[in-house]
Parts: sequence; C-alpha cells; structure tokens
Amino acid sequence: MTEQQRAWRVTGLHHVAFAHDGDRAPSLLAELLGLRRCHLESTDGFVERMLPVGNAYLQLLEATGPGVIKRFIERRGAGLHHVALEVSDLDEAVSDLRGRGVRMVGEAPRPGGMGTRIAFVHPASCDGLLLELVESSPAGLTGTKDPMAGRS
Repeated sequence: MTEQQRAWRVTGLHHVAFAHDGDRAPSLLAELLGLRRCHLESTDGFVERMLPVGNAYLQLLEATGPGVIKRFIERRGAGLHHVALEVSDLDEAVSDLRGRGVRMVGEAPRPGGMGTRIAFVHPASCDGLLLELVESSPAGLTGTKDPMAGRS
C-alpha cells in the first residue's frame, strides 16, 4: 500500500523520550541545551516533562514509583525510551497497522499528555524500537503554556 492509498500519514516528529531516575536530568539537559520546560504532568509512576526543540519536543520521563518507566530503567538503565511520530488520523493508523499484522501495545488509542491521543507500536514490530503514534488536538492544548500549541 502506498502513502497515497492510506487514509493516514506521518506528519512529523512529535518527541523523543528519555527515561531517567531522579531529578538531575531535567535541569542538566535544560541548562546544557538552553531549553526551558513548557509542560509538566504527573501520572502513575512517572513525571513527564516536555522541552520544546524546534518543531518537536524532548520528553523527559522521570520514574517516581513502580510502573513501566521504573521497570525500563531497572532493566536497561537511563536512556532512550521511545520515538513519537505525529500522525494525521490515529484511529486510521492503528486500524491500518493492525490490519497488516503489526503488533500494538494495548487494544486502542488512549489519552496522552498535553491533550493528545496516543498508541504504541510494539518493539517486536519495529526491530526493537518502541514507537509512539500521536494525534494532537489543538483544542486540547487550549489554555496550556505550550508555546507550540496549534503548530502545523
């Protein structure tokens, strides 16, 4: 199937995620790179911090308790956790990929940070890379301090 035949497409890089333990990485990376945090969100077992980098983000995932980030760090140490690509239509992307036998993490798209919807492609289907598909919702970003809200 060619891109022209698909009902969805990749529209850009959304973020690259770095998993770490402790609070040193956010200030270290922000200072080294001259970046400032535009978003902070806590969830079960980790804190997500987003630092804008051009038209994408550096996402810092700090393990704060038991969960997927803590398990990742225990097994592999701090490092690259996943790459996230923005897609034009998440439901179509997931349906298309599942129809082609691609293994997904979870049954359906779910809410993500910053008002997005997300789905993960299992690393077994991407030669070891955990791939996140992101559908941004400009309406979901209204009222945030996100300097990139409504970007194209």
